[in-house]
Amino acid sequence: MESIRSALERGQIQDAIEALTQLRPADRAEAFSDLDDRDQAAILPRLGISDTADLLEELEDEEAIDVAETLPTGRLADVLDEMEPDEAADILGDLSPERAASALAEMEDRQDVLPLLSHPDETAGGLMTTSFVALPREATTAQAIDFLRGMEPDSETPYYLYVVDAKGRLTGVVGLRDLVVADPAAQLWNIMDEDILYVRSDTDQEDVARTFARYDLAAVPVVGTGRRLEGVITYDDIVDVLEEEATEDVYRLANVSDADLSIHSPISMAIRRRLPWLYLNTLTALFAAWVISHFEALIAQLAVLAVFQSVVAGMGGNAATQSLAITVRALALGDIELRDAWRPLVKEAVTGLIHGIAVGSVVGIGVYLWRGSATLGLVLGLALMGNMLVAEFVGTLVPLVLKALRLDPALASSVVVTAVTDSVGFSLFLGLASLMLRGGSLQP
Repeated sequence: MESIRSALERGQIQDAIEALTQLRPADRAEAFSDLDDRDQAAILPRLGISDTADLLEELEDEEAIDVAETLPTGRLADVLDEMEPDEAADILGDLSPERAASALAEMEDRQDVLPLLSHPDETAGGLMTTSFVALPREATTAQAIDFLRGMEPDSETPYYLYVVDAKGRLTGVVGLRDLVVADPAAQLWNIMDEDILYVRSDTDQEDVARTFARYDLAAVPVVGTGRRLEGVITYDDIVDVLEEEATEDVYRLANVSDADLSIHSPISMAIRRRLPWLYLNTLTALFAAWVISHFEALIAQLAVLAVFQSVVAGMGGNAATQSLAITVRALALGDIELRDAWRPLVKEAVTGLIHGIAVGSVVGIGVYLWRGSATLGLVLGLALMGNMLVAEFVGTLVPLVLKALRLDPALASSVVVTAVTDSVGFSLFLGLASLMLRGGSLQP
């Protein structure tokens, strides 16, 4: 970066470009992103077509679109031709319809990209590339090797040959090793593996990622109607999906609904995307305050209760967050089937009860030693036990219910669970204290 910036300050744009292009594509994209708009505008027109294509493939989506929008239509078409079909389709899908249509019209390889534009982004069809090797089942191994020599696949192409019949239907797969050691005259149908793992074009990207992880795949074919081979998804695309899905779940557990937000997002965007959830949290906090308001007279008599009520709500929230995170992860990985949902519910309820007894006992004894009131310690201990049982049960139940309703389990879980644990915790603690006070066991 020092070399690039120094060259730019001296006005030696070509030297800056040479320093930039010495980096690996991913590092090159990061370095380019760190430059200000003026320096980017100086470099971009002088980058070669191939280097610009590499840059667009590695930049974050929003930055890639911003760069693409600055390119003249003819140059953009050349850059898109140089990119992998799936990456080019992603760029075109995010451009305005008019701009995308103009670029497509000038592309030479648009037939490789057009089929990908019809699939939603978060499906196997939206992830796949049409850049793959498929040969007829009657071809010999010698013909297959000659074909590979002729096409010169790049280093990112997984070395699988997909075998199709006369109608383009996927019938088998041949690894490069099997191809090399086989008799040159052997036909592919004699050496292919017919036990093929594949996904359909409408499969959700999370399910595709699970397939890759479960079977340790480097690539998986994508089929359409009648098992016709339409494309291939490679491991590098799945790494991006895993990062995207993990970011989305972490954000949504924190009530941030837009996974595109980052620490570098504009302030206006951050406020627009995060403020609505803060309003919703405000409503749930006001609901908890409304619950407390029913015990104003009690708190006026026993001010010490105000000191400890946050302990009950806080511990309930912590317990619920643990159950919530475990359940959301299990749902994301497909470890829980809704028909067997009662098992984790029972398990978490029992776990919550044991946690409540363990924590409530320690806190109750501690409060007795601190404040000298066995009754206050008992009230706090019982409230903790009840709230932690409810918290871990609800922390498991809410994401399961959202999943059953076909909603994202991470999206609203924490809001609902926090509202329940706070309200139940306050009600249990203050309600028990009220009973003890009326019974004479607790003294003002």
